[in-house]
Amino acid sequence: MLNRRTLLTTAGATVALATPLAGMAQGRKDAIVIGMALEPPGLDPTTGAAAAIAEVVQYNILETLTKINVDGSVTPLLAESWEISPDLKTYTFKLRKGVKFQNGEPFNASTVKFAFDRAGGEKSTNKDKRTFANLATQVVDEHTVVVINKEIDPDLPFVLGQATAAIVEPKSAEGNATKPIGTGPYKLDNWAKGSSITLSKWEGFRAPAVAKINKVTFRFISDTAAQAAAVLSGDVDVFTRIGTRAVPQFRNNPQFQTILAGSRAKTILSINNKKKPLDDVRVRRAILAAIDRKAFIEGAADGLGVPIGSHYVPGAAGYIDTTGINPFDIEKAKKLLAEAGVKTPLELRMTLPPPPYARQGGEVIVAQLAKIGIVVKIQNVEWAQWLSGTYGNKDYDLSIISHVEPFDLGNYAKPDYYWGYQSKAFDTLFDKIKSTGNAAERNKLLGEAQKLLATDAANGFLYQPQFPTVAKKNVKGLWKENPIFVNDLSALSWG
Repeated sequence: MLNRRTLLTTAGATVALATPLAGMAQGRKDAIVIGMALEPPGLDPTTGAAAAIAEVVQYNILETLTKINVDGSVTPLLAESWEISPDLKTYTFKLRKGVKFQNGEPFNASTVKFAFDRAGGEKSTNKDKRTFANLATQVVDEHTVVVINKEIDPDLPFVLGQATAAIVEPKSAEGNATKPIGTGPYKLDNWAKGSSITLSKWEGFRAPAVAKINKVTFRFISDTAAQAAAVLSGDVDVFTRIGTRAVPQFRNNPQFQTILAGSRAKTILSINNKKKPLDDVRVRRAILAAIDRKAFIEGAADGLGVPIGSHYVPGAAGYIDTTGINPFDIEKAKKLLAEAGVKTPLELRMTLPPPPYARQGGEVIVAQLAKIGIVVKIQNVEWAQWLSGTYGNKDYDLSIISHVEPFDLGNYAKPDYYWGYQSKAFDTLFDKIKSTGNAAERNKLLGEAQKLLATDAANGFLYQPQFPTVAKKNVKGLWKENPIFVNDLSALSWG
């Protein structure tokens, strides 16, 4: 077992339809209905970037070698144990015996090698491809596998507990986007696109008593008022990361519980660094100087957030406060635009996905940037459109999105990432971070990386969100913190 340092120090706060699901939510106690704001675009987290995928499948259908717990600690899952070499680069995993995939195929060292080689392969679309490309996986025997990392990464056991490290079965892997096959306690029953996903308890699971709920239905509702209505009517038993404006009506209602959970998420104003005039650092700095973070947090998240100045949050190792690098200063913002030769009004397009923080926050950004002569036109899109157009095709000027991965500084070292940031200085610095085993030195370098991203105004760094979940009072086992974004179904029960 490897106990990881506590990840979180900040606690706090993230169309109801008439269907047969309502009766299920209110009546059967061997079933539960969970609300989510976003529908996953597919169900294979090893090929798709959306965090909503893991919220359905991680630890439920698909499993990993390690498991990340609610307190951020890392414990064995498909691996029974592991040893780390003195140079922190070689990991020897002893695998759990007697494990099978839901199609009857055995889990063993060969499947681990297949999964990791696939994740780091040339054709991989895994969002952590860089991590897996640095791993050499060797089969020692059926239940022993050695993973050799080119870099020093003390967080690797944690990373291997994330959904991108899910162990997939060779024969079924290519179909996992629509019919995921894993080793977990639940299997996919039905996916009604645009509405719901239903999972049922898999009786072939190695420990069938672990899962106490027989059937779980995920319902997708993006509008905050509809989210609240679905919970109040009993159509939904739990709504994870419900819109913040819905929270007050549940806080003092004895029929419900409200959980305000910390996270490692970063809500940012994404800036397309490749688009003119946004390729000029002075223009990006002007945009940041025009943003009043506290006012944004009130408008976008009803105050449930902590200001950040870089792509890093309080509670993370090596965190430093960088909010002072680009402080709110309207006059400075105007001067920077003038220095960059920008004639106002400057028109920009802001593409917004469905979550309430984005739609609410968009209105705040429009008002704030208008004060320096930037006219922002909002383009509201559905989640699939955002993933394909904004994230995939980089067709946007500005956007608002919450990046929830705990260890994602490396995205700024990817030249083809959707915000188009490129910096040789950052790439060199990040390489040093990945090759440094000394914790104090590593934290110092992480601080330098945060300062560099803030100075370059690589994005508009806004706040660390505090995500609310509301649920019926007798639902037990809900996570009180969000070190990663999952719904651990085997932990749930009715009290």
